[in-house]
Amino acid sequence: MTPGPSPTRRLVLAAAGALLLPHAATAQPATRRRVAYLATASRAVAEPLLGALREGLRALGYADDELAIQLHYADGHAERLPDLAAELVRLAPEVIVAGSTAAVQAAKQATSTIPIVMAVPTDPVAFGFVASVAHPGGNVTGMSSAFSHDLAGKLLQLLQTVIVGIERIAILLNSDNPGRAPYLQIAQQAARTLRAELLPVEARTADEISGAFAIMTREHAGALIVPGDPTFLSERSRIVELAAMHKLPAIYGLREFAVIGGLMSYGIDLKENFRHAATFVDKILKGAKPADLPVEQPTKFQLVVNLKTAQALGLTIRQSSSPAPVRSSSEGGRCVIIIYVLSI
Repeated sequence: MTPGPSPTRRLVLAAAGALLLPHAATAQPATRRRVAYLATASRAVAEPLLGALREGLRALGYADDELAIQLHYADGHAERLPDLAAELVRLAPEVIVAGSTAAVQAAKQATSTIPIVMAVPTDPVAFGFVASVAHPGGNVTGMSSAFSHDLAGKLLQLLQTVIVGIERIAILLNSDNPGRAPYLQIAQQAARTLRAELLPVEARTADEISGAFAIMTREHAGALIVPGDPTFLSERSRIVELAAMHKLPAIYGLREFAVIGGLMSYGIDLKENFRHAATFVDKILKGAKPADLPVEQPTKFQLVVNLKTAQALGLTIRQSSSPAPVRSSSEGGRCVIIIYVLSI
């Protein structure tokens, strides 16, 4: 048997073979579609959502080397968004995907011509992003929810179901979030209906979160509501740890909190929203105008309960704790609620 080439020789032969390949076989596509993603949250939060967007685009037939997706993130500092939006507009992407209400707002102020795809629930009509859900009429479309703020009432209702006799409930708010005011208004209306006292506590930055929990303890809050704010999502480990330290039962607007030890969460699946946002990007890249693409609303909400955390807090979770479905005011239909019970 003739001995094969030595490892060194094999390496040389492999390199030589690569040089003999036709240039077209290794070259990048002549034209890569340009997409920008503007996020309020940190890179650690934004990149998994970018991955979900890529998954959605792959499912629609786009190879990774056919797309140039640039991530611009504010790292939880919403005040940076206008400058980031202006920067990405100068780069002239074909589509901007916006990952928060504040990001949509900044992108909309920076350009009236580049298409903007919303990837998270907000009320685009109330904020002036679109003329109507059915007929956006401008350069903004995508995923949204005219009833997203109604979730504040559902979170409050869930807490009262699980914690019998609770009276004072804190709600963590970020004044830099454009959705703060309507969210708080809905929560206050729900609190009056449910005869609960609501304690609004502000935290705009990571440094202010510890102080917010000190206020909750001093004011004898019996439970906590944490909305799906990008800054809070970036600081979810700190928030969940502080809730455990202060023995404060908390419900969150996103499942990412419950899976790392938060008591409960109720809301949309962020990654699923980004996967579906890819359908809007696809249509726009193929020539559709945002003005002609109706805004879509999420149809699935998730209730996640962490039994280990409930046990640590001395709480008993019953299956009957699931809330009534959220009703869509624009479509009149009911959303599907998926319940997950975690033992981690």
